[in-house]
Amino acid sequence: WWLPALLWGGAGGYVVVSSVSWPLPEGEEEAADELHGSSTEDALPALLEEAGGLWKQSYPASAYREDAALGSGPAARRSGQGAAPSRMFSYRRDGGGAPGRAGTARFLAHYNTWGFVATRAAHGKIQGMPYGNCLLLSDGPINNSTGIPFFYVTPKDNTVADLLKNPVASLTLPEADGNFCRKNVIDPEDARCARLTLTGQMVTVSPEEVEFAKQAMFSRHPVVRKWPRSYEWFFMKMNIEHIWLQSW
Repeated sequence: WWLPALLWGGAGGYVVVSSVSWPLPEGEEEAADELHGSSTEDALPALLEEAGGLWKQSYPASAYREDAALGSGPAARRSGQGAAPSRMFSYRRDGGGAPGRAGTARFLAHYNTWGFVATRAAHGKIQGMPYGNCLLLSDGPINNSTGIPFFYVTPKDNTVADLLKNPVASLTLPEADGNFCRKNVIDPEDARCARLTLTGQMVTVSPEEVEFAKQAMFSRHPVVRKWPRSYEWFFMKMNIEHIWLQSW
């Protein structure tokens, strides 16, 4: 009995619904009772709906309902909350980058140090099937962002072998690689933890760009300088054709 009491006592007047929480002004305890007592798919979204908020009535209650309050995390203590806060956070971003969708995409492209590359397998028993791998990347030195992902790769890597047969690939860059999601206790699958997917052609870097590719990769990943030269490392980059940003 003491564990639920301890957890509830630590909530300090906050109601927790999944990873989303918000403070209730004084005198609104009945709203909390009504919220926890809701048992239909339509009742809870109606209570939470707010113009400009994240959750709309198209989200069923089962998608984000919790059976008990688990405490208030950093997401419940956003700065700038007034004496009479709104019932649902607007999720203003505290991460880096310029505002807006383009700013978020540029931020993810520059500050991610690795990404998930998906190709079409060209060898072995999985030939023709989707194949994914994590690769180190850099779009330039820390003070010179280009938005173009550069890679230091070896033909002995299955992903690179696939790309030499078929250069079409997609690159996913998760915000989970940074501090925003971790700092605010946001799951990487949460819609507030942004993801950027770039799709295009992976090509070998031309001799004219090799020096810049070296600066881009070696400044962000000094360890790769010591990788065995017998692996025949070379530089590739993605010529981006499509951009898909998931950011709420």
